[in-house]
Amino acid sequence: MNSPLLMVKVECYAGYRGEETPRRFYIGKRCIEVTTVLDRWLAPDHRYFKLQGDDGGIYILRHDTIAHHWELTMFDRTSESGLV
Repeated sequence: MNSPLLMVKVECYAGYRGEETPRRFYIGKRCIEVTTVLDRWLAPDHRYFKLQGDDGGIYILRHDTIAHHWELTMFDRTSESGLV
């Protein structure tokens, strides 16, 4: 059984090659600034970004290149980040 994905609003920076890179994203009204892009990879219909947020969390965001929407596919926040 597939778990539902959380839709998020993402603000991106478009570099000189026109590639969009997330700079901040919103989960509801909560804004999370991207401090580091840890990894990125492509799938046939999606682009994935593994990010570290300003809250110390690690996130994977997926961009559906056909439907043009963003989804949060993974979140991890360890006790080492100082957050509970």
